[in-house]
Order: sequence, then C-alpha cells, then structure tokens
Amino acid sequence: MAQSNIKVAVQKLGNFLSSMVMPNISAFIAWGLITALFIPDGLWPNESLAKMVDPMVTYLLPILIGYTGGKLVHDQRGGVVGAIATMGVIVGADIPMFLGAMVIGPLGGWVIKKFDQLIEGKVRAGFEMLVNNFSAGILGGIIAIFAFLGVGPAVTVVTGWLVAGVDWLVGMGLLPLTSILIEPAKVLFLNNAVNHGILSPIGVEQAKETGKSILFLLEANPGPGLGVLIAYMIFGKGTAKKSAPGAGIIHFLGGIHEIYFPYILMRPMLFLAVILSGMSGVFTLVLLNGGLFAPSSPGSIIAITAVTPHHFSAYIANYAAVLVATVVSFAVSAFILKTGKEQEEDIEAASQKMQEMKGKKSSVASALTAKQETVPHDVSKIIFACDAGMGSSAMGASLLRKKVKEAGLDISVSNAAISNLPADAQIVITQEELTSRAQNKVPNAYHISVDNFLSSPEYDKLIHTLKDAEKAEPNEAMDAIEEQENVNEESETAQDDDDLLRSENIFLNMAFANKEEAIRFAGKVLFDAGYVKESYIDAMVERDEMTSTYMGNDVAIPHGTEAAKKDVIASGFTVLQVPNGVDFDGQKARLIFGIAGKDGTHLEILSGIAQTCSDMENIEKMVNATSAEEIIAIIGEK
Repeated sequence: MAQSNIKVAVQKLGNFLSSMVMPNISAFIAWGLITALFIPDGLWPNESLAKMVDPMVTYLLPILIGYTGGKLVHDQRGGVVGAIATMGVIVGADIPMFLGAMVIGPLGGWVIKKFDQLIEGKVRAGFEMLVNNFSAGILGGIIAIFAFLGVGPAVTVVTGWLVAGVDWLVGMGLLPLTSILIEPAKVLFLNNAVNHGILSPIGVEQAKETGKSILFLLEANPGPGLGVLIAYMIFGKGTAKKSAPGAGIIHFLGGIHEIYFPYILMRPMLFLAVILSGMSGVFTLVLLNGGLFAPSSPGSIIAITAVTPHHFSAYIANYAAVLVATVVSFAVSAFILKTGKEQEEDIEAASQKMQEMKGKKSSVASALTAKQETVPHDVSKIIFACDAGMGSSAMGASLLRKKVKEAGLDISVSNAAISNLPADAQIVITQEELTSRAQNKVPNAYHISVDNFLSSPEYDKLIHTLKDAEKAEPNEAMDAIEEQENVNEESETAQDDDDLLRSENIFLNMAFANKEEAIRFAGKVLFDAGYVKESYIDAMVERDEMTSTYMGNDVAIPHGTEAAKKDVIASGFTVLQVPNGVDFDGQKARLIFGIAGKDGTHLEILSGIAQTCSDMENIEKMVNATSAEEIIAIIGEK
C-alpha cells in the first residue's frame, strides 16, 4: 500500500512538472532554433540575432514556466504571482532557472490562493479590485525577495550537482546506464518527473553552451518502442499482432510512446528489450556526438528531425541512434516472443492494466482495444452514469430518453452512479474522463464516451444504430419504460417544482474569478436555502476536481459527490447567470446550475433544464434574461 501511494505521488509530481513545461515547448523550440542558427558555432552565425539567445533562456522560458505553474494552482492570479516570484530566482542566480521556476511558480500560486480563501466574503463591496491588485502585488514582491535570497542560490547549488553528475557519467562512459531507470519508468508513468524535472533543464543549459544536448534524446528516442511493435507484427498472436502495425505508426510518426506500453505489460520480459535498446541508442549518441537543440515533444521522428541541429553529422548521429535502438529492441523482443510460452496475447487486458497504473484514462488505449466494438443486439436498457448519478447523468438521460421516444424505440433510458451500475448493463454512456471507471465496473457492456452531455453527436449515432439493429423484447422494454415513468411521477408528487427552483435562488449578472469561486457560491446558496448541509459545498468542489461538471453549450452543473448524498436535506436548484462566463477547464460557462438531489425528486425539473439547454437559442435567452421569473419561464417551456 505504501509503495502504491509513493508511486501515485511520484506520478502526480511528474504530471504536474510536465504540465508546467509542455504548454511552453513551442517557446523552447523557438529559442533552440535561434540558438542553433545564429550562435558563433551555428549554421548561419549572426552576432546581432544571437543577442536574443541569452534573454530568452534567462528570462522568457523560466517566466513562462513560473507563470504556468502558478496558473495551474490558482488560475490567472496564481500565474501572475508565480511570474513575479520567478523573477526573484532569475536575478538571484547565474544560470537559467528552470528548476527554480518549477518550485517558486507553484508556490506563488499557492500563497495567493490561500490568501484569497482567507479573505473570501470579508471584503467590503467596492473594494474588491483594490484588495485583489494590491494583495497580488505585495505577496508577489515578498515571494520574489524570498526567492532571490534563498531559492535561487539553493537551486543553483543543486543544479551544479546535477550537471556535474551528468558530466561525470559522460566522462566515464556510463550515460547509457541511465536507460536502466528511464525505460521502465516510461512504462510505469514515472518518466515525467525525471524528463521534465531534471533532464530538460540541464539539457537547456548544455544547449546554451554547445547548441545541442544529448539529454533531450534519452527519453524521446522512439527506437525501443518501435522495435517491440515490429516484433509483435511478425511474431505476436491474436489482437496484439493485428493492432501492432497501427500502434507502430502512432508511436513512430505521432510520437505517442504510451501506445506501446501495454505490449510490454503483456510480456514483462520485454522490459529487458527496451532497456538494452535504450542503452544501445544512448551509446550511439555518445559515440557519434548526437543530440537535439531543444526538447522533442512529442517523441516523434518528425519532431526529432525538426529539433536536430542543421548539420549533416547531427542528422546521421540521431537517426543512427534511433535505428540502432530499433534493431536491438526488435532482436531481443523477437527472441522473447519466439522462445516464450505460446499464448493469445490479451491487449485489451494489458491496456486496462496500463490505465490503472497511470491512474487516469489513456488517450490512446482505445486504439488498441477491439472489445465491444459494436452495439449489442436486443438492447432494452441504456444507462447514463456519472460519479454521483444525480447531475450530469440525469441531464444526459433525459435528452436521450426524448430522442429514443421520438425514434419509436422501446428502450429504457435511466441514470445511475458508476458505483451502482448493474452487472447486466448493456449500453453505458459516460463523460470521457469516467469511461475507464465504468469499464472497470461493467466490462461486458458497450461503452460510449461523450464530451458534451447536452449536444453530443454520439446520441444521434446511437439512435441510428439502434433503429437498424434487432429491437428489445417489447414487453420487457415497455415494463422498463413504465418503471421509469413511475419514478418520474413519484418524484413530481414528492416535491413540487416551485419548491425546487425558487426565484430568490436565481442570480443575474454574476462574475467570478474562477470556477471554484462560482461553485462555492452556488453551494452556499443551496445551504442558505436549506437544501443541503454546509459540508456539501466542499463536496461540490471535490466533485468538479474529479471530473469537470461542464456539460457543453456554455452550461455547468456543479453538484456533490456520491458520498455527499447524505448531506442533501431536500432537492433544490440555484441558477447563476454569468454573462461574461467563467472558465471551467478551458470551457466558458455562462449558465451555472447548482444541484442538490434527493431520492430522485429533482429529476423531472432537471430533465426540463437539460432539454432547454440543448438548444443554444434558449441559452442565449437565459443569458440575456433580466429577471429570475424570465429564466423560470424559459425552463418551463420544455
């Protein structure tokens, strides 16, 4: 258990470090191009243009990382304070402060986040802008001084140790041994902490001096994975053999190394293949003096070519490293596959295992799986599932239920929490981020992922497929539909719509700094109205952190977790009209429906909200409404 917790913690650290660096890779590439072209040893030496090299690596790149790190913690305000604080480590050190920015940027975001939470609801009306601006400026300045005096010098020392360690490895000819750690770490999703936290910052320092660094290719070399996939193409069995060619194209040209990880997990002995392959590739790079002038992200042969110094010898060195790594990987993998025990490789199970190790849904695993590729026959029940089973899933179910009815299909459409999915579920629809959890719960069901519960094209595709497929047994389907209708009728009698959505719980022309502020406001309204206990507010924030409650069509429906159902006293809603929108993980929500649901009594009005919000014309009407009664009337027109 302790080892698992440590692995998860390292994975989270790696993902966070990667999230600071990855959005700024284009800036690294721009700096690398200018460096490779115009420094004295570059392709076209130019003293004037080369003056951009030092300011970009000294100021631009660390500030971008610091800003991104702060923004990850506390949105725009966190990013600004993180950037201010990063100036402290930059001026307090004599080397590029990438590691320092990765430390102080998120710290700045965390400090201003805690300050904002401390003063929430305590600032008098009319003084918000004054407090916001001066607090960020003062705290940013203080953290910058702290960074100048302490963090910058400390990171300089640590970076010096790391650079010396790499130089020692190169000097002793031991750099290839790093593959013993790097190649297994890739498959175990622990590589980002090493790659973006250590190798890239040191690589940038080396590239600044010599125009390239071998460190950029230690992890990015696609050769080890490509050799494994070629071996499966020739010597594999079953779906693993069939899927390997497509996976090879995605891996080599697309640079998505994650796609070959399940093939390793099916035959753990293949770890030996990628380790020896990685060592061979690094040895070739050292021997031929290869390297890149900027990080290669993704690890595609196309990306590697783009950031290879524009010298013939550099192209030869880097391509040779990829080729040698591929040949070694193929040879060892072929031997393992041929001499190992005959078996029908289960790529689906390996892909699922990979996702469990990763701790979240894999964006490429679906390319490997052939399981449940067709809608089953005799469908009698479709289930929308979400974490709590009372918000997004209820809205999606109501929309699809209407489409099913209009299509004349005798199929029951209901909603449920993922934890309550029945074992005999036939079709399960979830948000993309939740699909892997639903697959774990009911692996034999046909799963559909949607990113917009209010207007997903997947609905019409499913209806079209169902109309052409064998229909469910009439009596069973009608019984299921009648059961759902009875639930709705009971819900209506249990609690009137007037008590669910009151005009005093509708707020117009609101503005929020971030989604957490909006969610907490909605939760407080539900609490003040007597619908929920106060602890439900934190559960609403927690639920959105698990999976975004943004539904599409500029609508978000924050609600509590499944565990927080016990904190709901009675069903109720609040509506927040936010004309300028608030960011929900890159999507702008202009209408926010805070939801508390108890015993299904909220489903009828939630269905009306879903059907109303599926039409963007209705969204615009509600966003431009000038009274609470007008919004209630629009919803009532369902």
